[in-house]
Amino acid sequence: MTSTPGAADAASSDRRPDSLDVIVVGAGQAGLAMGHALARRGLRFLIIERAPAVGQAWRERWNSLVLFTPARYSALPGMPFPGDADHYPTRDEVISYLERYAERFELPVALGRGVDSVRPRDDGYVVAAGEVEYEADQVVVATGPFQAPRVPAGAERLGLGVVQMHSTGYRGPADLPAGTALVVGGGNTGVQIAEELSRTHEAHLAVGSRQTPLPQRLLGRDLFWWLTRLRLMRATVDSRIGRRMRGREVLVGSSPGRLRRRHGVELHPRVTGASDGSVAFADGSALRVDGVVWATGFRLDHDWLHVPRRDDGALAHRRGVTESPGLYLLGMSWQHTRGSALLGWVAEDAEFIAERIAARRVA
Repeated sequence: MTSTPGAADAASSDRRPDSLDVIVVGAGQAGLAMGHALARRGLRFLIIERAPAVGQAWRERWNSLVLFTPARYSALPGMPFPGDADHYPTRDEVISYLERYAERFELPVALGRGVDSVRPRDDGYVVAAGEVEYEADQVVVATGPFQAPRVPAGAERLGLGVVQMHSTGYRGPADLPAGTALVVGGGNTGVQIAEELSRTHEAHLAVGSRQTPLPQRLLGRDLFWWLTRLRLMRATVDSRIGRRMRGREVLVGSSPGRLRRRHGVELHPRVTGASDGSVAFADGSALRVDGVVWATGFRLDHDWLHVPRRDDGALAHRRGVTESPGLYLLGMSWQHTRGSALLGWVAEDAEFIAERIAARRVA
């Protein structure tokens, strides 16, 4: 995937391009869905992406990743996900889909152009990306929830003899040396990686908090068929059921107990420390390891957004509309509903924001 000619010209020039209606930061699923919504409204926009290709967050996932949403629930607007609607797409299929999506709709994407800062200027914003400054009336931050990898403090105390990496750096079992492999983190990522490692290593999984396991299929139907029919995917963050769901992470199609029974993965409680090749756990036990994968999630990184914040430093928003006029967030976990950060549902928030953008432009 390469930039469209217009985007490439803007990205390669040190001159300040003409002001745009909208700058979209990030060319993942959220940024592309936003681009589709803006193009339908005839707005002048540019999608800026730090990486050399679209869908970078997917490229930073392990090779064998398989979605837990079937293809029918994994498409962006205007273009069905190819293949059997009931199959579960792989990582590489998602990457290919996003590339074709950007090409099909001729979305203007400037690749390899990292955004260093976004600052208010007059009635709009100036977006600094390397030696280029872009001006836009409005800005959509579509960098999603997977921003800065989070690794527990003290991980370096394991020593140089232990190969360790965040899950974004893990591609497959060959990345770890033979012997004992520990995965830290009991979410869907940690469980899938631990299962894969069990085929080639003595695999262990440390689970810090209990998560609710849900079956991939129920009564012959995929889980997301039921969640959609019951309207749980559209439960809003402010609703009573949404507030309950938001506080409960779920495991789809697996569980730590199943890993132990079917794949021989040894389970451990929360990690409390590390030292000289050993990891300590909350129950007082310890394990000598040869390799560690930290499937410990991410933290948001909005430090480059120079706009007003709450007292706690967070960027306040309501359904992606921030308190800074003309600045929006897209693709965040529970931005509005359970599906806000998922491939097949992000378009709903993109449409909502596009309507706000168009209304503000007219006003």
